[in-house]
Amino acid sequence: MCGFCGYINRKEKTHIKKMNDMIAHRGPDDESYYTDDLIAMGFRRLSIIDLKGGRQPISNENNTMYITFNGEIYNYKEIKKDLINKGHIFKTNTDTEVILHGYEEYKEKILDKLRGMFAFVIWNKTNQTLFGARDHFGQKPFYYANMQGTFMYASEIKSLLKHPDFLKQINKETLKPYLTFQTSVLNETFFKNVYKLKPGHYFTYDENTKKMDIQKYYEVTFNPKKEDFENLVDKIDETITKSIDYHTISDVPVGSYLSGGIDSSYVVSYLKPNKTFSVGFDYQNFNEVPLAKDLSDILHIQNKNELINADDFFESIDKVQYYADEPTANLSAVPLYFLSKLASKDVKVVLSGEGADELFGGYTSYDEDEKLKKYRKLPFFIRKFFKLIISPLPQFHGKNFLTKGGSKIEDYFIGQAFVFDNKEANQILTDKYKSDLKYQDITKPYFDKVKDKDDLTKMQYLDMNLWLPNDILLKADKMSMANSLELRVPILDKEVFKLASTIPTEYKLSHGTTKYILRKSASKRIPESWYKRRKKGFPVPIIKWFREEKYYNIVKKMFEEDFTKEFFDQQKLLKMLEKHYKGQKNYCRKIWNVYVFLVWYKKFFIEIQ
Repeated sequence: MCGFCGYINRKEKTHIKKMNDMIAHRGPDDESYYTDDLIAMGFRRLSIIDLKGGRQPISNENNTMYITFNGEIYNYKEIKKDLINKGHIFKTNTDTEVILHGYEEYKEKILDKLRGMFAFVIWNKTNQTLFGARDHFGQKPFYYANMQGTFMYASEIKSLLKHPDFLKQINKETLKPYLTFQTSVLNETFFKNVYKLKPGHYFTYDENTKKMDIQKYYEVTFNPKKEDFENLVDKIDETITKSIDYHTISDVPVGSYLSGGIDSSYVVSYLKPNKTFSVGFDYQNFNEVPLAKDLSDILHIQNKNELINADDFFESIDKVQYYADEPTANLSAVPLYFLSKLASKDVKVVLSGEGADELFGGYTSYDEDEKLKKYRKLPFFIRKFFKLIISPLPQFHGKNFLTKGGSKIEDYFIGQAFVFDNKEANQILTDKYKSDLKYQDITKPYFDKVKDKDDLTKMQYLDMNLWLPNDILLKADKMSMANSLELRVPILDKEVFKLASTIPTEYKLSHGTTKYILRKSASKRIPESWYKRRKKGFPVPIIKWFREEKYYNIVKKMFEEDFTKEFFDQQKLLKMLEKHYKGQKNYCRKIWNVYVFLVWYKKFFIEIQ
């Protein structure tokens, strides 16, 4: 729910309204403010809990502290009872006020008690400090910058653009890794000197010293334990269904997304909401709506669905990149935007299945090809020797197999998207944007923390820290909030992860099946054909569309723009596009990656002044 923004300086405080207007889509129900000599706090509300009394910013009893909060705390009632027993007086029935009094009582230790998704700030007038935090996994965004004597923060970067002290510059270091990861993975964003607060972190900004202290309060850790398989199956089902119960706390109706896969089907089969929502593409073999409709019919639930055609898709790209704040080349962001728009016509809150793959080992990339598994049984020094011999050779059938087989997981795995490798990215970039930074430099600090773990755990850990917050959760938040819709993810829950982190690897990948034990738990709730179905995600027919003249020309026009040559070798781009259009090569992901960046750049640096 909601969005917030604010800034601290010793100047006037009249700019907060324009900043707040930029995130009106996050909270169309209300806008409100708090200002004093040092701070301006803005808030846009999407009313979910305590519809009449939940207006923010909310102050403590003596008006010395003020909070703005985006998210939901699902165990706030339990924490509230504890705080009342300790003498705290509440004036609302919100989870927001629970965080504020919790901070008064426990300081930063309140974060250990919270179960939910959140980003918030608390202004302490007495000592002139701002305390802020982001949830354990990064479900809610938080951005900050310190420019020209002003410390500013917001739920979305576009809000910061409206402050006169904001200096808009592109961060040159972000483009090369984006071309590989398809999203912004550095702590500093595409906007120079604008940073993300990392998941599981809090900060204290002291206006007196002008210093910001950032600390980690939560670490994702995997500690497998031996346990009876069937007992663990029951525990998973019990924990997930309890989490779903928590995630339905709301004073407004709750619906659910539904695809043809296991994760959302599991949630829907237990929750049984009044309505489910699904989208697909008006294109052969790219439509899961019939599967979602079939399950809804079995459960006697109304399914509202919509088909997206190519024109719809391309016409929405500009909006999707605007709402995302930074370029995001995950193709599923576009259908997710349409899905959120569809659901927002009927409900304010939806549940979804994000997080299941990261917690339970669901991605197909986690399970290697059988031939590769056999090849890896050879001693590593032999495989590494073959790799060194064939690496300099031109591409041939089997080269990728031998290269991968002679490498460690740390050498090549970056998450669930790998578009341009280090060499390819530099080849297509202009000299100004080439970089010595390699994707291995970005992944190494994470791999170093799990160097004693098995390969599956290493991949899960990397995905939990890079792919999940920077791609999956970012698009989930931004595309839903673009349509004034709150999205909740009950499988990506602190208590569910506590259990999932103990599951042995052999229970996650077994019988040639990913997230094997989760499927067994889901079998208690959903039909066999659903819990056995392989993961597909949001399949998008972009490979076909880039070979149709209309959409080929749309991309070609963008590649030929004058500003494109600032970043890319235009001739190489056009050659790549031409080869794909003629069916000579499949470059659809590379073309899409570049095209999306250019759409984003045009929006934020040419059209928005």
